[in-house]
Amino acid sequence: QVQFVESGGGLVQSGGSLRLSCAASGTNSSIWAMGWYRQVPGKQREYVAAISRDGSTNYEDFVEGRYTISRDNEKNTVYLQMNSLKAEDTAVYYCNRGLTIASMIHGNVLNRWGQGTLVTVSS
Repeated sequence: QVQFVESGGGLVQSGGSLRLSCAASGTNSSIWAMGWYRQVPGKQREYVAAISRDGSTNYEDFVEGRYTISRDNEKNTVYLQMNSLKAEDTAVYYCNRGLTIASMIHGNVLNRWGQGTLVTVSS
């Protein structure tokens, strides 16, 4: 059974940084694209970033060069380094897998989500 365990969130001041981690189990993540999504209470979950099997990356426009997604296939883990955080980045962050980056962008991912990790940015 596939599971995603996100960690690394916390409370940070505006302009600060956090590094999120997502450990995948029950799946060989190296054969999948992996990505991050975020959700604010009362709003739909939205796409943040994705990384393909070969390391190509894609970011939603609001990232504006502030985030870096990476992966360690040996550890079945994907990371999201977030810098220059803004109050509007406050959300619960989740990871998931898909066939390709395009799949991730369109939300065609595994219908299973972890508990997420809460990022709170104070202004």
